[in-house]
Amino acid sequence: MTGEDAELQQTPLHDLHVALGGKMVAFAGYAMPVNYRDGIIKEHRHTRARAGLFDVSHMGQVRLHGAAAAEAMESLVPVDVTGLAANHQRYALFTSRTGGILDDLMITNAGDHLFLVVNAACKDQDFALLHDGLAGRCEVEELPGRALLAIQGPGASAALAALAPEAAALVFMTAARLDIDGADCFVTRSGYTGEDGFEISVPADRAEALARRLLEQDGVAPAGLGARDTLRLEAGLCLYGNDIDAGTTPVEASLVWALSKARRAEGARPGGFPGDEVILRQLAEGVARRRVGLRPEGRAPVREGAELIDEAERVVGKVTSGLFGPTVGGPVAMGYVETAHAKPGTALRALVRGRPQPLEVVRLPFVQQRYYRG
Repeated sequence: MTGEDAELQQTPLHDLHVALGGKMVAFAGYAMPVNYRDGIIKEHRHTRARAGLFDVSHMGQVRLHGAAAAEAMESLVPVDVTGLAANHQRYALFTSRTGGILDDLMITNAGDHLFLVVNAACKDQDFALLHDGLAGRCEVEELPGRALLAIQGPGASAALAALAPEAAALVFMTAARLDIDGADCFVTRSGYTGEDGFEISVPADRAEALARRLLEQDGVAPAGLGARDTLRLEAGLCLYGNDIDAGTTPVEASLVWALSKARRAEGARPGGFPGDEVILRQLAEGVARRRVGLRPEGRAPVREGAELIDEAERVVGKVTSGLFGPTVGGPVAMGYVETAHAKPGTALRALVRGRPQPLEVVRLPFVQQRYYRG
């Protein structure tokens, strides 16, 4: 290891990744597997066909305790938290005073507390935001002693049910506290691949044993960051830092569906979150740019940062994520374009090494999402 590598944090599954032949890379301050021996494309296709097991322990886990936790949390996110039923989960956004997205996260009503999962690269910032923003209203408990596993794909339910039969009864965006091989786990039927699957919060000292047990199940194989990225892009899901950031509002990001009706101007509890004036005004009046799906012609991917031009060769947008989609069988991308060019079917060109490459604005997702809704 170099000096720089030695400073990287390790998840509780680090030794298992190495034993499985994981190619370790630096990601959000952690040593993480980008892929294993089979490679990204095979891991991607295996997850779509059967089940992939991902280590997402680098992400931040938090519990919020106290009767006022849900109401307090609504002061930080444009989401209906007080109306979230027990054992149900919701996608949320931390917003800034100017309406920008500070991070995206998952909120689960675990019954006697709220359970949050935040992005690895933002977790220190998010933890500080929670401690400062919720001070005196509820208790913020960080959970560094827990790992997080994601098993994704059409075979995920059968694999997890072999160890915890109750898991099969869950539907998309619901949760349960389950005993899995003697480990106290908190399980949500969710994930970030567009496939059916589960995220499992497990004590760090039981994580490797659980991962090995899952890998013993029929059709389950390890998958790394590379496949997670190709899967989420095909599913039309945003990557924080690429497709959404503090300079992007939820309306610009085409995440209007994540702005709960109760928190909108006509809702029961309008506003009251950071940037509410900006976001509610944009909902009413529209925005100058929007996130869209993009399908380049040919086989060559159009990467992040490529400028998008119209017929007059005027720059009208930029690519934020782009790669080869193994399921699609060709390049896929997302980016921002001026609203006048955001209609599906619009022809644009991307500047790739100074050369224009034709592409078309398309509807997201590129691959049908297959969440289990019962």
